[in-house]
Order: sequence, then structure tokens, then C-alpha cells
Amino acid sequence: MKHLFLTLTLIGLSLIAGFAQDDETPTVTKIWDEAPHNAFPDMIRFRGMFYVSVREGNNHMPDNSGRIRIIRSKDGEEWESVGLLEKEGMDVREARLSVTPEGKIMVLTAVGIYDQGYKELYPMVAFSDEEGVNYSSLQRPELTMEPGLDWIWSLTWHKGIGYGVMYTIKEEGWETHLLSTRDGLRFETVSQIETAGNPNESTLRFDENDQLYVLVRRETADKMGVLAKSEYPYTNWNYTKLPVRLGGPNFLFFGKNNLLIGTRDYRDTGAKTVLHRTDRDGNIEKTIEFPSGGDTSYPGMLYHKNNLWLVYYSSHEEKTSLYLSKIPLKSLRK
Repeated sequence: MKHLFLTLTLIGLSLIAGFAQDDETPTVTKIWDEAPHNAFPDMIRFRGMFYVSVREGNNHMPDNSGRIRIIRSKDGEEWESVGLLEKEGMDVREARLSVTPEGKIMVLTAVGIYDQGYKELYPMVAFSDEEGVNYSSLQRPELTMEPGLDWIWSLTWHKGIGYGVMYTIKEEGWETHLLSTRDGLRFETVSQIETAGNPNESTLRFDENDQLYVLVRRETADKMGVLAKSEYPYTNWNYTKLPVRLGGPNFLFFGKNNLLIGTRDYRDTGAKTVLHRTDRDGNIEKTIEFPSGGDTSYPGMLYHKNNLWLVYYSSHEEKTSLYLSKIPLKSLRK
């Protein structure tokens, strides 16, 4: 089944979003709204196609109805469903996509049962075939740590090794650990990332010198995000406190000196999805606000043909849906 949505050029909304009225104006498209609640997307390029993961459910939480749908498109306008991952009686939550060294899509997600707190929570993975159209059943990877309420929130491959940050929910305080894998089915512990403040959702990237950057959301204390950095073998960490809270954080390197950080912006008037251009220490130089509100954020990001493609979810049009924005790179350099 294919779904076609019209691109919405930001004219009336552009002043609110801070976009210029010229050829550098981003566009925004609603790309998916099939379920009652469509959220937590991620996006990759694979075999010349755009792939997006979306959690379909009844609401944000508590909700044990969640399942992961994989959709794809040639042009970002017409989308088709190619995969559906679910586990009976359990909530399959935010999925993160990556391409394995063997040339398959890896879907990393978390599966849990929530009832006034998680009763069960653990990572699960699935893999596509080489064409990206058939997917294996979800399976639980092996961890070298004692299992608990665990969530490997994202995964980045670097020189044949996949790295992810797992957060573990404990009564005495949440913990984050850097894990590594060669096949996506067995994860080994590399080091602990000690930020305090109940750290959780974390995205990691490697720079041109193999230095590892990790963007960490924190849930308690001052709740400000943290940018952690480490050099190989990634066992010693330096930490920089950010001036903002994070929600569903993602980022890419932008040139030699900058980061592009997509996140939820917390404010008294309600949450927004925003993009921060920062220096490599996380100091904010520019912010773009997207049409968004209510339940929103969790952007997936990639570069394609002189644009930053950014997919996020939002409930500003009542129904929680997925939106795709294309932002000209030249507008981000200003």
C-alpha cells in the first residue's frame, strides 16, 4: 500500500519557524499518520532509497500496543510499507536504523511491559534481507552485563564495529554504558559513561579522527544535556554540560567546526522540535524551529543532495504524525 502526501511549503508558518522567504526556505511534508499515534522516527539511506522507522501505537505511554513499521521512498514524497515488527502483549518502542557491514538494515528497538513503571524492558533486533524488503523476526541479543531494565537506544557502525549506549533503569539511579558489537547479536561492555542525573537516550558519532562524541539526555538534577567525548579505546571520558535539555537527541557533524543537534526544546509554552547548530563543544550558534507542538521530537537526520533531511513527529495538528523537512545546507551555514 502506498501513501502520497503533498509537500507543504512553509509560507504562513515560516515566520514562526524562523525560515527565510527565498530559495533557501525549507519544506515540510507530512509523510505518515496511519495509526492513532505515529512517533519516534529514524531515517537512513539504503540502496538508493530513504527508509524510515515509526512506532505505531494508541498513544505515547502507558501503552503496550506499540509496533515498529518500516517505510521507504525514492523521493521523500510517496512512501510504502516494507516491514512490520511486533511482539504480542508487549510494547515495541523506538527503533533505530543502521546498515551493517554485511549490507543489511539492522533495526534496533526496545520491548517492554509498562504499568506504572517498566515491569520488563530489554533490547531486541531484526535484520533485513539484502534488498531491504524482508525482515527477520525480533530477537533478543546477548549482553555481557547482568540483564535488567535495559535499553540500547541507538547504534553507530565504525570500522566494522557497532557502538551503542545502553541505559539501565535502577532504583538507586540510572546508568549508561558504552557497548560494542560485531554482529548485532552479542554486545560487550566497553565503559561506563558517568554523567549522573539519570542519563538515558544517547546518540553517538565518530569524527574524522576516530574521536567518539556522545549526546546524552538527562532526566533529573538540572536535566541539562551532556556532550561526552572519548578517544580510542573509549574508556576515558570528558564531559561538557549543554545549556539546554534534550529529548530524543540526534546529531551530525557539520563541516570541520560544527554539530547539528536535533532535539525537543522544552519551554513554558509547550515543546517544540528544533535544530541547533553548535560548535564542537555544544555552544549554540543558531536555532531553527520546526512546525511542531505537544508530543513531538525524536528527529532522524541525514544529508542528501545539499540538503539536511530531518524526519520528526508532532501532534501540533491534533493527530500525532510524522513530518519530513528538507533544509538547504547553505541556510545552515549562515
